[in-house]
Amino acid sequence: VQLQASGGGVVQAGGSLRLSCAASGRTSDIYTIGWFRQSPGKEREIVAGIKWRNDNTDYGDSVKGRFTISKDKARNTVYLQMDNLKPEDTAVYYCAADRVRRMYFARLSSSYDYWGQGTLVTVSS
Repeated sequence: VQLQASGGGVVQAGGSLRLSCAASGRTSDIYTIGWFRQSPGKEREIVAGIKWRNDNTDYGDSVKGRFTISKDKARNTVYLQMDNLKPEDTAVYYCAADRVRRMYFARLSSSYDYWGQGTLVTVSS
């Protein structure tokens, strides 16, 4: 499985961005796509996740109500719509694929098997 993340950029606080994660290769191996983020000096944290075979979603506490994860199976692409962005959302955002079938959403980065290259989001105050 290969993942290609895109859509990062610079935005003012209160603005919006939409990230994309395009999957290719053995997409039948995917059970969950997750978005993570990492800023300098901090650990990588879960932002949102979506099940590949249904529409179940999960969000990190800091982004609930502001971010929306969705997917287009025909395009093998997962989106992260980020609204009402805050300076503390500044980070490199990564998409990742979990190939293990789970009844829950894994929130540890170590649970994910495939990773995209990351896209930088900068929110100015």
